[in-house]
Amino acid sequence: MAINVTPIPGLDPDINALRRKTADFINDEILPNEQVLWRSRRDAGVTGEERDAGRQESRELRDEIKARVNKAGLWAPHLPKEYGGMGLDFLALAYMYEILAYAVGAATLFGIAAPNSGNSTILVKYGTEEQKRKWLLPLIEGTMQSGFSMTEPDHAGSDPRSIQTEAVREGDEWVINGHKWFTSNGTDADFFIVMCRANDPSGELGSPGRMTQIIVPTDTPGVNILRGIGIFGHATSDHCEIKYENVRVPVENTLGLVGQGHQAAQDRLGAGRVYHCMNSVGQMWRAFDLMVERSLTREVHGGLLKEKQFIQGFIAESYMDVQSARLMTINAAEKVANGDPDVRTAISAIKVFVPAAYHRVVDRAIQVWGGAGVSNDLPLGQMYLTARVLRLADGPDEVHKILMAKNILHRYENGDSWNFGN
Repeated sequence: MAINVTPIPGLDPDINALRRKTADFINDEILPNEQVLWRSRRDAGVTGEERDAGRQESRELRDEIKARVNKAGLWAPHLPKEYGGMGLDFLALAYMYEILAYAVGAATLFGIAAPNSGNSTILVKYGTEEQKRKWLLPLIEGTMQSGFSMTEPDHAGSDPRSIQTEAVREGDEWVINGHKWFTSNGTDADFFIVMCRANDPSGELGSPGRMTQIIVPTDTPGVNILRGIGIFGHATSDHCEIKYENVRVPVENTLGLVGQGHQAAQDRLGAGRVYHCMNSVGQMWRAFDLMVERSLTREVHGGLLKEKQFIQGFIAESYMDVQSARLMTINAAEKVANGDPDVRTAISAIKVFVPAAYHRVVDRAIQVWGGAGVSNDLPLGQMYLTARVLRLADGPDEVHKILMAKNILHRYENGDSWNFGN
């Protein structure tokens, strides 16, 4: 199976060329090697020398493909050219993400693995030259890993302003105390970007209690990683629960200005929601292709699955879900690129609709494949879990629905109607 990409009429020729180039690379280099690249996911029960040899083979192949990505000029599409990236604009990047998502784990081989990609983007925008030298460049080179530490167990993740982790300035240091969980990449990170309430009694850096992001090396005394949180029955994950207990870091580790933390988080999450949705669309296409492929070849009860009306219904409903999700997400990406004032409503709309559509498409594909659909032989099981998580990540559905309704009502209350042609 290969991803099928044809030029989109009216789209910038450079973006069409990028789509074709990315698809060719995915088809030639990654799809034929998925089982080797991510062997550890499939062979979790394998132990001893066989496991170690398999992991070594996977690492070596991933390194080889990353080198070929670099040579093809496709590395780090989200970063400016001066930092070794492609310097793509928002819309081109969204189209590229859709294609990358078709292959399992492909984005990580193109230098855009979360949370490093989001952290590097924020460091480019808000970091000092010293912070870029010390933290950003090693991230880009792959010699460091990072995590993003915002969510807290005792406060609503959908309301960043409720965060209680506090950083108090003492001389030239911040002293950080707080309790976080679901800190991404917590097991491997060399540093965390921690969302805090900054309190500077001197008033030099801003008023007390303002949301601020601070870079915290993970080997700093007082950074206590309690556990990797188990998810969906898995014993552990790289999303960690952490207590920051009298953690001292230099004031120069402040990322941006005191009080810019909330805006930095929104800069990260707003764009990230669009990218998540384009990723979901790419994976929906993969699930759709797998479902149709199965219906064309599987014989059951005297005929092929494609002849059964239930399956025909699955295919038709999935086609509508994929197309709707894709067009909505492209529309939102265009609004971001054009600075449309209604962009927040569009982003919230796709944040609710696309994961639900993704879940439906994958669910149907699993049903068509039967037992194989939930096995590790196919990517559908992991897609199913991912789709469910996305209904919580970056804000739960309910919060985004409220935001949409408020924005729409505000327009009408001010004597304006919604422009449904845009």
